[in-house]
Amino acid sequence: MRIVLSIGGSILVPDLDQERFREHAAILATLAEEHDIGVVVGGGAVAREYIDVARGLGANEVQLDQIGIDVTRLNARVLIAALGNDAVFTPPRDYDEARRAFHTGKIVVMGGTTPAQTTDAVSAALAKYVNADRLIYATSVAGVFSADPSTHPDAEPFDELSQSQLISLITDIGVTAGTEVPIDLLAAKIIQRANIDTIVLDGADPRRILEAVRTGEFEGTKIVPDDENDICYGDA
Repeated sequence: MRIVLSIGGSILVPDLDQERFREHAAILATLAEEHDIGVVVGGGAVAREYIDVARGLGANEVQLDQIGIDVTRLNARVLIAALGNDAVFTPPRDYDEARRAFHTGKIVVMGGTTPAQTTDAVSAALAKYVNADRLIYATSVAGVFSADPSTHPDAEPFDELSQSQLISLITDIGVTAGTEVPIDLLAAKIIQRANIDTIVLDGADPRRILEAVRTGEFEGTKIVPDDENDICYGDA
């Protein structure tokens, strides 16, 4: 099975910690014994710090996006260092390069690619480009909720959502200032267009990723094709 794993920056790099990279590398190496693995890593707190400083110095939005991309690639390089010979040595800079890297049989690790495109969208686009069998978003929350759980303690989790329901939910949540969703709108639209088997889970402990792949059991949300889910939008 070919798997693309999106590891959020809030999971991998809330700060720079060697042990956290080692833990994720160990899980990825185990998965790679049985599957083709591609990984897209986010920027995390380190990226936000650089962006905040650059914004204060007058950088424009494109420049800020590029700084964020550069940090995700640095994070990718650190994870590659933790993986050693199990990974392709250099993070691909685009999808063509990533697809070629899959042919090596090693773990492919990359960061961002284009200004104004989040690593959520990069992960979905990579999964589409390499015909991945599954896309996994490892986030800081246990799946998709009816509202941003950080600001709405009563937000209800979804065990399953159709692709259209996910898009509608993200659109509704996104209109409220200061709210966050585990997958952005562009990523959700790519998932729908490519009909990618997708799950969103709490990846704070990387062993949950391994369990989800091996057993199909996880705490989070399964995103299914539109014709496989007829639950009401407001139901958890």
